[in-house]
Amino acid sequence: MALQLIYSPIGVAHTPFDHPAGMPIQPTGESSASGAVEIFPEFTDGLTDIDGFSHLILIYHFHKAGPLQLMTAPFLDSESHGIFATRAPSRPNPIGVSVVRLIGIEGRELRFSNLDVMDGTPVLDLKPYVPEFDAPHDCHIGWLKSSIGRVRDAKSDDRFTS
Repeated sequence: MALQLIYSPIGVAHTPFDHPAGMPIQPTGESSASGAVEIFPEFTDGLTDIDGFSHLILIYHFHKAGPLQLMTAPFLDSESHGIFATRAPSRPNPIGVSVVRLIGIEGRELRFSNLDVMDGTPVLDLKPYVPEFDAPHDCHIGWLKSSIGRVRDAKSDDRFTS
């Protein structure tokens, strides 16, 4: 029997995206937008010293993702790949990760300049982005190598929604 894990959100994202179609597929996309994450009151103390970081790793739940697809054609390719070789949302555990630029904090609200999540997205965690820790230099990117440069203009459609 598999270990059962239960997580609860620490906050919620507020963005201009109310439907997957037309959203950016990554925070570096041209259509990424300013927005905010509202941290729930019981987690306010956890924001201490976060203002010294320019970027954060936003970990969230794909709350509008469709059913699991172990093989899927992601947004940047027409060929199917295993779900673990993509960032598609229809995963065994629909968890998303985005590196976002922190532009301000007002109380429990963190403002970001490049969000790529739907309005109402449950936020599971925040971590500081540290280039020395998070940006290895000797990387291979598999099938995505032929798609580099296209992510800025790529937008989501409804292929992964229920």
